[in-house]
Amino acid sequence: MASGRKFHLNNGLAIPALGFGTWKSAPNDAYSSVLEAFKTGYRHIDCAWIYGNESEVGRALKDSGLKREEYFLTTKLWSTYHERVEENLDLSLKQLGVEYLDLYLLHWPVTLNPNGNPPTFPLLPDGTRDVILDHPFTKTWESMERLLATGKVKAIGVSNFDIHNLEVLRRSSKVVPAVNQVELHPYLQQDRLLEYCKQRGIVLTAYTPLGSNDTPLKEEKIITEIAEKHNCQAAQVLLNWGIQRGYAVLTKSVTPSRISANFQDVSLDAEDMSRIKTLEKGLRTCNPPWKTTVFHDE
Repeated sequence: MASGRKFHLNNGLAIPALGFGTWKSAPNDAYSSVLEAFKTGYRHIDCAWIYGNESEVGRALKDSGLKREEYFLTTKLWSTYHERVEENLDLSLKQLGVEYLDLYLLHWPVTLNPNGNPPTFPLLPDGTRDVILDHPFTKTWESMERLLATGKVKAIGVSNFDIHNLEVLRRSSKVVPAVNQVELHPYLQQDRLLEYCKQRGIVLTAYTPLGSNDTPLKEEKIITEIAEKHNCQAAQVLLNWGIQRGYAVLTKSVTPSRISANFQDVSLDAEDMSRIKTLEKGLRTCNPPWKTTVFHDE
């Protein structure tokens, strides 16, 4: 099974290669899908405070009957809490109903006004994001580092970091991020970032490994032909392609049959991997208008 494979983080902790995501899951769907994922065998759950469904995920964690040490749990610090890191962590722990996280991620390298309006995505009168430019993410990371001594988190990492920002962080930090969670799929293969992270002991995790809903990735002829060859679904091809490249992937569905299918292992051969490599387009689908540069290579 795909979730039987694991990657070892730079602190010795093991992260299951296949994770189950909760982004854009309505509260009731978050509960039922996470519970179904656990029944299927997933043991890696990915959350974020900003998703607004941690309480329902927490109910599923409780109702699964699993012991806390039997699954790997990730959530993320939101941008309006960069100056109140432990406060946001405590909110997540309370909503999830757990005493610790396996991994806590800095969701974006952008600080938003903690007193802005609306409170989660504050805007200025001109409609642009209310960004606090004098609180760099390096300062937020220092607060993240201090969390390790509290016992509330086992590992810390980042999300949506490119090589430039990882280098900025490297020059000022004491702790190397255990994980960098980024958009990663055949249309955006991020070879340079993958190699950079491998050399520095940072495990990449791919969100939207199937491409976004706005892309035809699962209908690409190359993908459908490889799926037919292995008698599997396109999603299985895409998930296993990522794992075989050496990083964790996050899948998400509210349909039990798809949750089960995505869990199945498919072994792609060298020809499959080479064919999928030709799909690179440099197409990034998640790049909000932060009013400050996040991805410097674009």
